Amino acid sequence: MKKIAAVVFLMLIMTGLKAQDAISKFFSKYQDDESFTQVNVSSKMFNLFTNMEADSPEDKEVLEAISKLKGLKILMKENTSDARSLYKEAFAMVPGKEFEELMSVRDKDKDMKFYIRESAGKISELVMIMGGMDDFMVLSLFGEIDLKQVSRIGKKMNVEGLENLQKLNDGEKKKN
Repeated sequence: MKKIAAVVFLMLIMTGLKAQDAISKFFSKYQDDESFTQVNVSSKMFNLFTNMEADSPEDKEVLEAISKLKGLKILMKENTSDARSLYKEAFAMVPGKEFEELMSVRDKDKDMKFYIRESAGKISELVMIMGGMDDFMVLSLFGEIDLKQVSRIGKKMNVEGLENLQKLNDGEKKKN
């Protein structure tokens, strides 16, 4: 019985690594291309944020949410003719079995899709893919993620697109 449990546990870990691996491969493919802007925020940087003093209870909640994050990767390309093909390529890299579509936004000339990876009721990764006529961005936020705080974190870190998650919070408030 212990062997079966160990094998199942190992398979779950490998599935999670495979999903992260697919997204990491996309980042790795373009990491040396100087036409892309690349941002990589480590868990150490998020830990430094938690040393800040909170002015309000809302700021304290945001800092607490930040402390649970393990990393943030952003890859973007602006003013490019291949934005749509990059969007399609990144979209194809998101493993369908490991990620669930959370939300999609279509705004004028941009498409945005948000995906989450969830296990045991906790979100471990948020992926956002945005493509327009001449702009492209893919973002991967990982750690223990509280969606209610991600929009606020995005505003504080000035990460374009994450403010759209506020729409989820607004929808929840209307239901209640």
